[in-house]
Amino acid sequence: MHNGTLLAAVDLGSNSFRLEIGRFEHGHIQRVEYIKETVRQGNGLDDNRNLTPDALQRGWDCLARFAERLADFPSAQVRAVATQTLREARNRDVFLHRANQILGHPIDVVSGPEEARLIYQGVSHMLAQSNERRLVVDIGGRSTELILGQQFNANAVASFRVGSVAWSARYFPQGVFTAQAFNTAEIAAKAVLDEALDAYRPEDWEVAYGSSGTIGAVGDMLAAAGHPPGTITPEGLDWLQERMLRAQSADRLRLEGLKEERRPVIGGGLSVLRAVFELLQIDRMQVAQGALRQGALYDLLDREQPTTDLRTSTVRSLMQRFAVDEAQAERVAQVACALFAQASHGDHAHALRKLGWAARLHEIGCRISHSESHRHGAYILDNTDVAGFSQPELHRLGMLVLGHKGKVRKLETDLDDATFALQLLCLRLAVVLCHARRDPDTQALALHANTGLGTFELSVSAGWAERYPQSAHLLREEVLAWQKTPWTLALDIQ
Repeated sequence: MHNGTLLAAVDLGSNSFRLEIGRFEHGHIQRVEYIKETVRQGNGLDDNRNLTPDALQRGWDCLARFAERLADFPSAQVRAVATQTLREARNRDVFLHRANQILGHPIDVVSGPEEARLIYQGVSHMLAQSNERRLVVDIGGRSTELILGQQFNANAVASFRVGSVAWSARYFPQGVFTAQAFNTAEIAAKAVLDEALDAYRPEDWEVAYGSSGTIGAVGDMLAAAGHPPGTITPEGLDWLQERMLRAQSADRLRLEGLKEERRPVIGGGLSVLRAVFELLQIDRMQVAQGALRQGALYDLLDREQPTTDLRTSTVRSLMQRFAVDEAQAERVAQVACALFAQASHGDHAHALRKLGWAARLHEIGCRISHSESHRHGAYILDNTDVAGFSQPELHRLGMLVLGHKGKVRKLETDLDDATFALQLLCLRLAVVLCHARRDPDTQALALHANTGLGTFELSVSAGWAERYPQSAHLLREEVLAWQKTPWTLALDIQ
């Protein structure tokens, strides 16, 4: 990454959509521009957990405005992440299909734990370097994240389905503040957060930090009223609740530091924050400046370098967890990547890296069933929460794992993507060539791709088929496997 490079993060939150643009300078990112729009998609989920037409349109309209600002940004310099509302929405694919087109950059729906990790990255990079043990709390519109960490390392992450938008809609539907409503909302929040008690004990951290709009708003209101700036205490929360009860409604609440867009969701946000304080026995919380969007920016830096890409170590961890034959996984990865590099044109570094991950994980399902390992492997990747990966990324890896053996046409819709088709072919060829679980002789092989014509050609030098008759047979079978797909594989054995 060169000094002066502009990076952008788009945060599709349940209450607000945010665009953060920063300039990379000597290992740090300096803010250039920040845009926030109150979209409140979290309020747009109907009883069937579908986003309403109005909620869909509000999101698309906001992204269209962001897209104008991002028009000249390469995709490698933009990270767009969506959180709890789109994790829940059953029609999220409808939203994302058009949203990706409008924004011009892919939008990743991240899991709750991954959201928590990115939040911690954002907070930790905005704090002075210290060895202090930290608790970070982020109350979003429909989820609350808790993280224990030290320096830049998140050691424990958790996400809970409780947030300011959801709790305001459920317990303060008309914006009316009553003692009973606050009590009920806090009890309900504690019931959701209760499982955090064992993992987030007071002795596990030294300093508690709070990020997000809710905690920032509470901090601003308390500071404006004369409380210590940047500090939230149980006494301050009691004072704020009393003022809200005195006002009786959000519309009548008059407090310096409370922004208009925060007013409709402050009741739910305060009740969740009070529940967190009481459950985790917090006596003092510092308001942090960093948040998810800053974490996404710094994650872009890490993803640029294979040596710092967290996803690589995550793949290693999955291999160990599911007892993958590491020698065979590495063997298949090396062959697959060599074939892809040979057949691809232009810079495909990211696609090559993803192919390597899929190859190293192609036998992840063998611990469950050998014959159906590809299906179990895909299921594992679709249903696991691991650091560094978004849900769409894991699904993509899962599709490669699913397709590494068996019929190719089961992935027909994915084969519309030429890069995916080449990745899949290279993985399948590598599995074939490494069938004996030893290093294959690939010097006599040459793979060519013509994506415009939808054709692949594998050339084999004279004598190779005679030396490796089983491999040659399996390659001929592979030609047949591609016949009922939009792609053609030709085998030229001399």
